[in-house]
Amino acid sequence: MPTFIAAEPQLYVRDIATSCDFYSRMLGFSVAFTYGEPPFYGQVFRDSARLNLRQVDDPVVDPNRRDSEQLLAASITLEDAKPLFLEYQRAGVEFVQPLRSEPWGARTFIVRDPDGNLLLFAGRGE
Repeated sequence: MPTFIAAEPQLYVRDIATSCDFYSRMLGFSVAFTYGEPPFYGQVFRDSARLNLRQVDDPVVDPNRRDSEQLLAASITLEDAKPLFLEYQRAGVEFVQPLRSEPWGARTFIVRDPDGNLLLFAGRGE
């Protein structure tokens, strides 16, 4: 039976260079590659987490619905979310949801990228 080894969400962004800068400068990711002249596709990574970035001219998701229903673009799992939350807090990252303990035992927080994409970071609870 086949074994899955990774998943790479694709986020829709208005500008690849701006997004790569945000993910590297604010969230500590590295740029794996950008493609096209000018770039219209790229990938950022941090440890084993990879996010694909696809440039689009118009929003793919209704921004009002995304915000009111907290429609996530990606979920990233890590061992413990608190140290990363504190790192992002020091960096001045905008939080949609601060660090909190969930009823199912995880600790999570949500950030927003410059295009409004919501990213959930989750780790084990206390």
